[in-house]
Amino acid sequence: MKLLKVTLILISIISFTSCSSIKVATDYDKEIDFNLYNSFAFYKPGIDAAEISDLDKKRILRAIERELVAKEMVKTTNPDLLVSIFTETRENVNIYQNNFGYGWGWNPYFWGPGGFNTVSSNIEGTLYIDLIDAKKNELVWQGLGTGILSLDMDKKEEKINEIVNKIMEKYPPERDQK
Repeated sequence: MKLLKVTLILISIISFTSCSSIKVATDYDKEIDFNLYNSFAFYKPGIDAAEISDLDKKRILRAIERELVAKEMVKTTNPDLLVSIFTETRENVNIYQNNFGYGWGWNPYFWGPGGFNTVSSNIEGTLYIDLIDAKKNELVWQGLGTGILSLDMDKKEEKINEIVNKIMEKYPPERDQK
């Protein structure tokens, strides 16, 4: 049951609603020359630990592979970088109170009981993409994308591609030119 609940929540981690934006952030080791990384492979232990469905893992990994290949990196069994992913979710509850138009209080047309409160909730999810130096086994770059999730399955793959694209736009990091 827990796996089903986690799967349903995390299935939607990539299905952001169309009105929400994706917030992206990155962190990296400033001592690393990212031009030295030309190949990659997926880090199976890290990916296996991600608590999302295998189908969503495949969608995410295919999107990451497309982005890295577009950056002229090669997928190989002897890589410079290992790629891992993980996810987090958080529920947000919003309460809107509206007494304008009716309810106890001033109103040019009505004075009496009423008013309404609207309670809504959403799930905010974050996808992390970790790039690990394969020789040193050290994290050298991390990108994350955060947004509001949806269970709309129709546009899931499109949203996965969009999220991964926005995260991977930040790789390799640009150096400050001083």
